[in-house]
Amino acid sequence: MARVKGGKQSLKRRRNVLKMVKGYRFGRSTKERMAKEAIFHAGKYAFAHRRDKKNDFRRLWNVRINAGLEAVDISLSYSKFIGALNKKGVKVNRKMLAELAEKSPETFARLVKKVS
Repeated sequence: MARVKGGKQSLKRRRNVLKMVKGYRFGRSTKERMAKEAIFHAGKYAFAHRRDKKNDFRRLWNVRINAGLEAVDISLSYSKFIGALNKKGVKVNRKMLAELAEKSPETFARLVKKVS
């Protein structure tokens, strides 16, 4: 059987790797080995930060709800409000509460009065 050299496949693989690191700085955008390592790390960070984004948004919603509560009722804290919501059986998630507090404070105020 004749020998097959892998030049065509190697070139294709190298081209794909370098296409993925377009815009990276220094050797990571031109050298194959550094580019492969950069792709590997970028993938790890992307995975971890997709998880972190969920925490970041939850923190942001908490801050917005707390700010809305301060505007309505000074004595009511975030944790007491969430506890009261759960006791009353109101099924509104934090994202929607934050949206209400920011976009329509009068509706949020009515919800606070109903719960407290």
